[in-house]
Amino acid sequence: MADPARLLEEALSLDPQQRARMARRLIGSLEEPDADAQALWREEIRRRIDAIEAGTAELEDWEAVRGRLRAAIES
Repeated sequence: MADPARLLEEALSLDPQQRARMARRLIGSLEEPDADAQALWREEIRRRIDAIEAGTAELEDWEAVRGRLRAAIES
């Protein structure tokens, strides 16, 4: 087994982009996929797509949404 202290030292010597990639992979390795959540998200996505295709979804203009988000962040 590799020495964690040595691995950390080597990891910290990497450039920021490489460290970020490594951090994402390490964190991802800790997360167990939740099959129930994935199934629920697929159902929700399908429901939203169906509503858009049927013309029953209330869509918002991106510029309006972005403006509202910026105003919320700045306040």
